[in-house]
Amino acid sequence: MSQLSRLHSISHLAEDATIYLVGIGGISMSGLAEIAQAAGFAVCGSDQHKTARTAYLQRKGINIHYSHDAERIEQIKPDLVVHTAAVHEDNPEIIRARALKIPVIDRATFLGWLNQTFDQVINIAGTHGKTTTTALCSLILLASGIDPTVHLGAELKQFGSTVHLGEPGKLMVSESCEYMNSFLKFYSTTAAVLNIDYDHVDFYDDLSAVIDSFVLFADHLPENGNLVIPDFDPQVGQMIRDLAALRKIKGRSMPQLIYFGAGSEQVNPCRDGFYYQNLTYINGMPRFDVWHNQTHYCTIQLRIPGLHNVLNTLAAIACAHLHGATPDAVTAASEAFRGAEGRFTETGTYRGARVIADYAHHPAAARATLDAVKYIPHERTWVVFQPLTYTRTRVLFNDYVEVLKACDLVIFSEIYSDRDFAGEDRMSSRLLAEAINKLGGHAQFIPDFRKIKQVLDTVVKPGDIILVLGPEEIREFADQLTGRQAYDRLLT
Repeated sequence: MSQLSRLHSISHLAEDATIYLVGIGGISMSGLAEIAQAAGFAVCGSDQHKTARTAYLQRKGINIHYSHDAERIEQIKPDLVVHTAAVHEDNPEIIRARALKIPVIDRATFLGWLNQTFDQVINIAGTHGKTTTTALCSLILLASGIDPTVHLGAELKQFGSTVHLGEPGKLMVSESCEYMNSFLKFYSTTAAVLNIDYDHVDFYDDLSAVIDSFVLFADHLPENGNLVIPDFDPQVGQMIRDLAALRKIKGRSMPQLIYFGAGSEQVNPCRDGFYYQNLTYINGMPRFDVWHNQTHYCTIQLRIPGLHNVLNTLAAIACAHLHGATPDAVTAASEAFRGAEGRFTETGTYRGARVIADYAHHPAAARATLDAVKYIPHERTWVVFQPLTYTRTRVLFNDYVEVLKACDLVIFSEIYSDRDFAGEDRMSSRLLAEAINKLGGHAQFIPDFRKIKQVLDTVVKPGDIILVLGPEEIREFADQLTGRQAYDRLLT
């Protein structure tokens, strides 16, 4: 069934239709369940694991089953089945739904359909920084008295969830992931492309293929749409050139381009954009002036570290400004924002050291996080790193080694993946540790979390920072070190 056919099949859903979500506990799926319930649909679903997120949904009255059972589809007879990308066609609930002629769509198609129920939609894309930028953009809008519906890929303290349920049908803000071309199913009136790196190597053959996908994402914008982009990223520059060529062929004009980046005397006054100047760091946190074109817009003291977050902030400001945000709201929201869950999240202390968990699983993201830590007053930095997917680790192996070889000590847990396998070369974090040590670095491979803790016990002292990098599994280890409970993340 084509995407258009899928959208047609769900656009005719009755207001009280039953929607069944397979893999409802996923970070995106759980938010979609909450939005669908608020829209008046009867929502239920299944997941293999009971988590803080599924418990949260159950408290909201959403019925969840902790197994995948074909007979359940027979009993419930939902009007629509939505599944996460981690659920495949051999899932028994999917098989039974198709046998019963119940429409079955993936998560991205459902989110794209939700997009189209709003007058205006801000979709924020990019290899890195999507969650932070989407969260901050949303908080700026809320501080401006604008009430968007928001869909995030992480919990946010101000929401107590992954979503904010705003004024129906008006404005939606969502992050947009390029994996498996998911974002090509979304609808935008404003889109942001924060950066482009080679990632999702199990889907894209090379960097050119990633750029091509972003071109198509940007091309979905209407001619009166807005495209927020960095003025410094060469891959985004190539995307814009390719987009202009594609639109020329189609006889379509370009969307309005809004830039962000570092301010200088060379900034083109004809370009609409947001730029930072006078960047300094106070206790490791950036302080800078924001200029909109040739006019001072506001001054910000961030509570999230790193130059990458200065740039994320500018992109968030640009997107929010286009939809009515004010400079005062930008200042207030930016200075109060402490990040979304798992994005440089301080989980507490262990043996007097600050424990910080960050999703930085890509080499470029790990470099940005390590650079940010340098500005924070501390003694030593101990890095615990878990690569995400065997394929990414294999293809970007040398990049991981280059970024992590300068660490005082990096402890690798084994690679985490729910979608690929080690392969004939038996890819492992052990190989990363060995490569770093051959170059004179300091790395250990310790697949047992209990033993990682034992090693940290021998080296960690008060005033240090323990930086835990990677997917949710390793970030939960940071919680274990500090005793932070899962419900603290959802703020119940």
